[in-house]
Amino acid sequence: MRRKDKEIADRAQIDAVIRRARICRLGMAWDNRPYIVPLCFGYDGSALYFHSAREGRKIDMLRKNGAVCFEIDIEARVRAADEACKWGMGYRSVMGTGRATLLYDPAAKRTALDLIMAQYGSDAPVYAEAALNRTLIIKVQIEAISGKTSGP
Repeated sequence: MRRKDKEIADRAQIDAVIRRARICRLGMAWDNRPYIVPLCFGYDGSALYFHSAREGRKIDMLRKNGAVCFEIDIEARVRAADEACKWGMGYRSVMGTGRATLLYDPAAKRTALDLIMAQYGSDAPVYAEAALNRTLIIKVQIEAISGKTSGP
């Protein structure tokens, strides 16, 4: 990272940003063109989990190329200044890369969905069998991760 003064190097602090976040943006590539989607997610300390329909553009991309990147941020705000070029952003963010795989096993899907629900405060979810059957889980095994903070 170029600005070491803004780096979040401590993994516990990176995990804290992830645990407080509500949206993860997942980046993929299709024919050398970037594609990014904001998603609800779950986290287990080494992987991110997303729920999805079984078909669609995102799934087509991941089947073709499982290399992904992700971005998560909290506390994003504009910092106004007297001069236009001195405006800035305040935030705490996490970025990383990983490898996406698709999970079909019902037990693995339940575990992943439990993590997703826990991210948003639900600790006793119940899943209708029909909904579980039509849901696909994307698991992103994190390969590299970094954090950054800017301003108060």
